Amino acid sequence: MPSVDAIKAMLEPFVRDGELAGAATLTWRDGRVVQSATAGWRDMAAGLPVERNTIFRIASLSKPITSVVALTLLDEGRFALDEPISRHWAPEFADMRVLRDPNGALDETDPAARPITFEDLLTHRAGLTYGAFHRGPLARAYADALGGDIDSDVLPDDWIARLAALPLIDQPGAGFHYSASVDLLGLLLARMESAPLGEVMRRRLFAPLGMRNTHFNVPVGDRHRCAKMYGFDDAGKLIERPTGPGGSFMAERPDDMAFESGGQGLWSTVDDFLAFARLFLDGGAMGAVRILKSETMALMTTNRLSDAQRTSGRLMGMPLFAGHGFGLGVAVVLDPERADSFRCKGAIGTVGWPGAFGGWWQADPVAQSIMIFLAHNAVEPAQMAQGLGLSVWSAISQFHAIGAGSAAELASHV
Repeated sequence: MPSVDAIKAMLEPFVRDGELAGAATLTWRDGRVVQSATAGWRDMAAGLPVERNTIFRIASLSKPITSVVALTLLDEGRFALDEPISRHWAPEFADMRVLRDPNGALDETDPAARPITFEDLLTHRAGLTYGAFHRGPLARAYADALGGDIDSDVLPDDWIARLAALPLIDQPGAGFHYSASVDLLGLLLARMESAPLGEVMRRRLFAPLGMRNTHFNVPVGDRHRCAKMYGFDDAGKLIERPTGPGGSFMAERPDDMAFESGGQGLWSTVDDFLAFARLFLDGGAMGAVRILKSETMALMTTNRLSDAQRTSGRLMGMPLFAGHGFGLGVAVVLDPERADSFRCKGAIGTVGWPGAFGGWWQADPVAQSIMIFLAHNAVEPAQMAQGLGLSVWSAISQFHAIGAGSAAELASHV
């Protein structure tokens, strides 16, 4: 069976069995799209199918985008990686405290040994976290202070101040802790540019690359192309989810909402994300359009974690870096034999990072290939512990296995 047909045939049982509402996939190799397939529904009730131009919430696929935008300012000398964020742009973080126990009392702290740097934000080594990862009082403190992870009614300057008032869970630079650090980074970019983060992204990245369908707020005229979000009820039945897990997003983001989540708030399409991912195949450029200096892209895609930090890195209890390292905003394959496709799997130097709603991508500079998978399943952590909503990751794994086939076979069936 041709690979493109095999991918569609692989996806359709997930849709038929109510494990996945829909998905769009795309593979780029040797300078062209060699595979594109869709399955399922962007709106089940209306019978509207997923199409190649369907716009998805991409959750944490936003993080590498925000990281690249930050590095454009690094290229201009606007900050240094080892510069404390409190020196010029976030004085709120000048005197941080660190919890003795991440799940303990909020007043049992020690002083931070050093300031948080920009590199700490880009590598998730700032000592920040997500409240949902904790059982103790820090979980409620994060929720009360910051609002929803994606749609928050807290104003950006207030959000920064409230985050700075919370204790860290580790000393800055000590370890990898997946966190709201990229949201903070995005808001600092907005401060540097005296403009909303979405405008900074549009000017520095989206417009030059032709990413016309990537936004925090999808224009009204394009909203009919948006994939509705789906999840599961207590019986495991696939249902529409108008609001996000833990109140992360609203049924409809108000047009005047000022907070923009650089960590997980963007919408995009497979073709827009392809334009972004191509930067990783050509040293920070897409064709004639250069976004980053080649040496900056090399920094971004080089592991920054120590061996001890790679060993201790966890996400929801799972080890993250057996075959990977982490650069400035992306996972990096260090050992192809041990790397798994959950983050990215390919030759040494392959990069990627997944998103909570079933979005996934990788760019392999050796094979000159990009693979993208976008879906729209939102699952509560407690449901995941029961095995609900995990099928999307099985679909991604199978997509990776099929899509890694020969370029010639794929190219003949686009």
